[in-house]
Amino acid sequence: MNVLLLLAIILFVLMIFIGGKKGIRSFFSLFLNFAVIVLTILFMLDPHINPVIITLIACVLISYINLLFVNQINSKTIIAFISTIVTIVILLLFINFITEITMIQGFGVEESEELAVFSLYVGVDFVKIAASVIIMSTIGAIMDVSISITTSVNEIFHHNRSLQKKDLFLSGLNIGRDILGTDTNTLFFAFFGSYLGLLIWVKDLSYSYGEIINSKIFSTEIVTILCAGIGIALIIPITSWISASYLVKTKQKS
Repeated sequence: MNVLLLLAIILFVLMIFIGGKKGIRSFFSLFLNFAVIVLTILFMLDPHINPVIITLIACVLISYINLLFVNQINSKTIIAFISTIVTIVILLLFINFITEITMIQGFGVEESEELAVFSLYVGVDFVKIAASVIIMSTIGAIMDVSISITTSVNEIFHHNRSLQKKDLFLSGLNIGRDILGTDTNTLFFAFFGSYLGLLIWVKDLSYSYGEIINSKIFSTEIVTILCAGIGIALIIPITSWISASYLVKTKQKS
């Protein structure tokens, strides 16, 4: 049996055993997310389409799949979805600005040998492509933090409905502070895990620490980590405020 198929079956069985129906939806959401990413790449190849707009649409679809499809439509997932989209819009504008300043778009010197036989005149705005890559790298962490805070704040309010908007907001911030450190470090270790081979290679090439830090490949990943950290930090107060406002308003109506 093909190893990939065997691993997929093991994952599917575990997700059913642990997650039940939600596990089944989570498994199929992997394929839906993959389809969205493939379509996003295909549309980005068209020089007449703005990659930033395509990325924003892709983020909306990915957020819908992972929040509303997997966890079904309810007040918690809707709040998490709205919070994610608001954060993504703010972060996308910020990342587009940062990408133009840092000039991390395009390819590094280390990649020039593999790309020497290809033409780089493809008519695509690599500044916007770089911004799109960064935002797509952060969407998963932002959704994770958003649904975690929304669920926690809802649970707190469920057990103590006398809490006011300020109390719920502060509770969300306290929960977010614990998540902030772990999620940021997760992104950090994911970078070094995926680029460990590259770091070993540049060490064998006798790169100085200055050359490593100033190389485009390294600086691009560092900017991605920092922007993802900013996104995680932004989603915490945004989700806390929206959740607190919704819960208090719902209580007043009832």
